[in-house]
This record gives sequence, C-alpha cells and structure tokens, in this order.
Amino acid sequence: MKQIKAFIHHVRSATVVEALRDAGYKNITLLDVKGTLKPLSESEQDYSTDGGVVISEVRISLVCEDSQVDDVTGIIRTAGRIGPNISGWVYVSPIEQALPIGGPY
Repeated sequence: MKQIKAFIHHVRSATVVEALRDAGYKNITLLDVKGTLKPLSESEQDYSTDGGVVISEVRISLVCEDSQVDDVTGIIRTAGRIGPNISGWVYVSPIEQALPIGGPY
C-alpha cells in the first residue's frame, strides 16, 4: 500500500477531490495548510512571522494499492494543474501497516 500526499492550490482542491471520487477513490483527507507555492495573485499571499510570504494550500491525502499509484497521481496532477508553471507537489510513501480502529480484530 502507498500513501499519496498532494499539496495544491486551494482553488483546485474541489476539482481534484471530485475527479478522485469520480474515479472511485474514497477516504480522501483534506487539510488546510500554509505553504510556499507560487501565488496565483497578490490576494492569495499572506505573511507569516514564522514563514515569511506564504499562501493557503490544501494537503490531500489518501491510501491506495501499489497498482493504483499511477492512476491516483495522474488524476491529481491533471486536475490540480493551473497554467504552465508548477502547481503543487505529489508525494508517494510506503505504508507499512494499516490497522482498523474498532470492529473485530
């Protein structure tokens, strides 16, 4: 199993989630974060005493089978793209264990 984490512009998060759901992927986690992607406009910029100039980004996370990685990352990279520049980053990490909470063990 793999964990996919993508950091994208806030304005593309709904499109990416919709594309993933349409392809059958569930259990998608969204987290609002501050990051250093290139801002789309001046209004997207903010100033943080910790990080300097930052923008609001969204971290999208999900876990999938190894065989699904290319499909998931392709969907994210296509749906999350804005213009010709880099629009975010996708990271793929191995999952050593996945354990349920509650239910029968």
